[in-house]
Amino acid sequence: MAKGRQVRKVASSKATNRPEDEVLVDIVEVRDRAQDTFNRFRRPLMIAGGALLVLIIGLIAWRVYISTQQTEAVEQMRQAERLFEKDSFAVAMLKTLPGGFKGFPQIIEDYPGTQSANLANYYAGVCLLNLGKYEAAISYLRDFSAKGELLPIMKNGALGDAYSEIKDFASAKSYYMKAVNAKANELLTPFYLKRLAMLAQKDNDVEAARKYYQELKDEYPNSNEGQDAEKYLIYLEGK
Repeated sequence: MAKGRQVRKVASSKATNRPEDEVLVDIVEVRDRAQDTFNRFRRPLMIAGGALLVLIIGLIAWRVYISTQQTEAVEQMRQAERLFEKDSFAVAMLKTLPGGFKGFPQIIEDYPGTQSANLANYYAGVCLLNLGKYEAAISYLRDFSAKGELLPIMKNGALGDAYSEIKDFASAKSYYMKAVNAKANELLTPFYLKRLAMLAQKDNDVEAARKYYQELKDEYPNSNEGQDAEKYLIYLEGK
């Protein structure tokens, strides 16, 4: 009986070129292209990465520096704030105060970028406003960055007062409007609303004055300004 032949299949050249082989070749090509791209851009990438690291370190260092400066500024400004509270405005504006502390102008100069230096701009502006130095007061007040609910009213109201003193009533009205249009405050808003009413009276704008006094009466009846509004409304009836 003849032995069965063992037949060995020989893969043809076509059979060896399987789809998975093509995929493998593509992957290798992509990898090589990526490596080539990285090699070409490695130096710029390293430079960019180094610059970013320097920037991050710089920001951290700046925050630490500002934090340290702020702590020192708070301690230095306490004496000037006490003088401000006592209406010792001229003394508070000195560069050096009794005891070796710094006045508001020196706080601004020595601790730039700190919250205390920013607040010192407001203090300095109000000091100068009370000392009759209105142009200088405006300069400090405009440098004050006011945030929150109360500070924008205080800043714009003080600027309105300063411009009123130099008889720039258009600018005064503009700043009083900003103070009044900020978030309402039972103490400050009626105060500057009355200032607006008085400016309107000065300009013989009876309609606007009546409007402001009526708003005082209706919206802030418990304030001193609201309680006084009725007599002004009666006065304006004959106008």
